[in-house]
Amino acid sequence: MGRWRDALTRELGRRQVWRLFLVATLVYALPLILADYRYIDDNWRALSGGTEWAGQGRLFTDLFYNLLTFSHAAPNIFPLPLLLAALAMTWALTSLTFHYWREPTVANCLVVLPLWYNPFFLQNLSYQYDGPAMALSMVAVIYAISFRHPSRILQWLVPAALVALGLGLYQVSFNVFLGLCCLEVLRAASDQLEWPQWRDLMGWKIAQATLGALIYSVTAYPFTQHNRTLLLNLDADPWLQLLINIGRVLEKVQLLFHGGFSWVFAGLLLCAVAGAVRLGREIYRRPDSAAKRLVVGLVCLLTLPLVTLLVSGMALFFRDFNEGARTLMGFAVLLVLLFYLSHLALARLHRHLPLLLALPLLAMLSLSYAYGRVLTVQKAFTANALASLEHDINAHRQLREAKRIYLSVTYSDYWLTAAAGSFRQMPVLHYLLNIDFYMLAENLPSVGITNVVAEKERRNATRVGYQDYPALVDSQYYRIYLIGDYGFIVIKEPRPIKALRW
Repeated sequence: MGRWRDALTRELGRRQVWRLFLVATLVYALPLILADYRYIDDNWRALSGGTEWAGQGRLFTDLFYNLLTFSHAAPNIFPLPLLLAALAMTWALTSLTFHYWREPTVANCLVVLPLWYNPFFLQNLSYQYDGPAMALSMVAVIYAISFRHPSRILQWLVPAALVALGLGLYQVSFNVFLGLCCLEVLRAASDQLEWPQWRDLMGWKIAQATLGALIYSVTAYPFTQHNRTLLLNLDADPWLQLLINIGRVLEKVQLLFHGGFSWVFAGLLLCAVAGAVRLGREIYRRPDSAAKRLVVGLVCLLTLPLVTLLVSGMALFFRDFNEGARTLMGFAVLLVLLFYLSHLALARLHRHLPLLLALPLLAMLSLSYAYGRVLTVQKAFTANALASLEHDINAHRQLREAKRIYLSVTYSDYWLTAAAGSFRQMPVLHYLLNIDFYMLAENLPSVGITNVVAEKERRNATRVGYQDYPALVDSQYYRIYLIGDYGFIVIKEPRPIKALRW
């Protein structure tokens, strides 16, 4: 037993750290690979091999798939992109660990692992196409932090180029970079970095972020559709809009703290508070003047709410606010901050206590596997829905030969009753799944049905105007009407089962 304890607390070499992270990243992604579920946008991308990321300001994602598939499109090659992204993240986490500690231990590795073990990042990884690119954007900004070179020009240009690369893969990764910069400031203060070096560190990070944004603005940004760049309306009380967006993010984050997760994260928060107190003492002991210590203390204090704000970060300021879990990449940095402060407190008490940080990581790993099972259930539900629609359309010659069939979309939280128990015990699972529809028109070509399209401007006519006509098909979940050469699939509102309501 003592030998095992010594193995967990001794210094690790670079190869050992790399192996640890490789196993950890693959184990976390394994449920998504096993589920093999085409998540929302994956359906039309797999059907057409389409890219179209450049219009979203993500030009480098287009280039990534062009290079990876040796084509000008994006044929589905899942899970290869995710495996490559996990491998790249392994190298990035290894680099960051040795950037923070010269002789890291297992406990030190646990501190940076939340960058991958972010519960909300599971939604990012759910996308077979977008997920790997989002992960690589994280890799880019992590390397922007850990890059070191004696040349001052390269020390400025390379991280800036990596920031631009991260933005061109997924803009939200900029929140991660800014959050890690805040952590750099705290770490430098804790390590008693001298005042001139500490001051220059902040200047370097600001310069790298600014130059990275400028490089992005002249490379990938010009391809962005203008309707995706509209900021909050300054004529309609932007502060109120900002507060509403923050409230919506807090509401979603609270879904994570349920049951045992509440106790685990409460313990983590208490340890982080103790670590913050210790950091304050280290700042007080700095051999600087009182004014300089005050400045260091205030800056370090301000980084705490800033990292919290960066959970959603830049997304808060856009008019078309997206509250999806995939935009909460900054939550990973908040976790790393809590882990870092907790490590400061626990290591002070006993060298083995920092290994307790494995508990919240195990909780997040458990959530990953629970989510993988939910994806599997969703995949089975989608397959059954497809089979039902395929049978009903092919069973009627008029529907098979219809010029077009319009599919209405009825949104509800109660489609996936098979996962109701999981949703009730872990409410965050429903938020991560983010599927509140019965079927997408993009799914039907996979079973040979090519004349079905999603209704848009015809929605009111479909759901209301044709209700007086007799239904050609009346199924449990939908009705199909036929008027002339056009069909209309009207999805019914599912009835929640009281015993399974979540």
